[in-house]
Amino acid sequence: MKKIVVSGGSGFIGEPLVRRLTSRGDEVAVLTRNPSNVHAGRALLWNPPYEERWTEEVAGADVVINLAGENVGGGRWTEARKKGVMESRVGATRALVAAMSQKPDNHRTFISASAIGIYGNRGDEQLDESADAGTGFLTEVTRRWEELARAAEPFARVVILRLGIVLAANGGALAKLLLPFRLGAGGPMGTGRQWMSWIEREDVLRMIEWSIDHGSARGIYNVTAPNPATNRDFAHALGRALHRPSILPTPAFALRLALGSEMAGEMLLGGQRVLPNRAIAEGFAFAYPKLDEALRHALCVK
Repeated sequence: MKKIVVSGGSGFIGEPLVRRLTSRGDEVAVLTRNPSNVHAGRALLWNPPYEERWTEEVAGADVVINLAGENVGGGRWTEARKKGVMESRVGATRALVAAMSQKPDNHRTFISASAIGIYGNRGDEQLDESADAGTGFLTEVTRRWEELARAAEPFARVVILRLGIVLAANGGALAKLLLPFRLGAGGPMGTGRQWMSWIEREDVLRMIEWSIDHGSARGIYNVTAPNPATNRDFAHALGRALHRPSILPTPAFALRLALGSEMAGEMLLGGQRVLPNRAIAEGFAFAYPKLDEALRHALCVK
């Protein structure tokens, strides 16, 4: 049994992760500003940068998992919104690292989320963990996020997980696509040639668990399935899973008008062709490596 502390433990990835860890016998505390939002694990009130009980529990944990951060797709990228996205990640990560530093001799693992947005929009280039960072707002956010996480390396085994597009029916990008596709109005976005590096949520949870249990895991890992798809192919696969048409494109100008050029360009009209080479080389086996079967599992359809 491990003592685990999770920030962001009531969210889209965090809550099912906490349920998974508690079911295997780990003691899991969820850092939260609102204990009523915690439905799995033990709620632990935190209010960084103030040091209270949460600081001691983080410092004494065997594993600290950092999933905190505002949803980058939760609203139009106004300057205030962009500031909130950045500060939510910077503040949480800095606070966790500071807490762990109070007991530097403890043997612990620090698993910190990041995102494949660090690579920027790269066309058809294949990107593994050795690829350079790109440019853009998401690159700026993830670069800073990772820099702060790596500050824990003197007193933790640090694992940084660059998450792709996580597929599950009750949240994330897939949930937003379901209504138009179910109404028969789904299809590619813009040209449809941009790459989508996706991963089924079950494999995200499994990779986090793998990172905990494999003491040799260290550094940066791409958390994406080994078979990225173009946006057009993704749309057709989703149509097949729902038994609905997938031929109505959304024009690029409409997305730019609705979301602004920067947000539409980085999140919907651009993309990355990302490969999880390190995880595969180190023995991680994906449960859902192919898009059709991943969508069927995420949507609970046959």
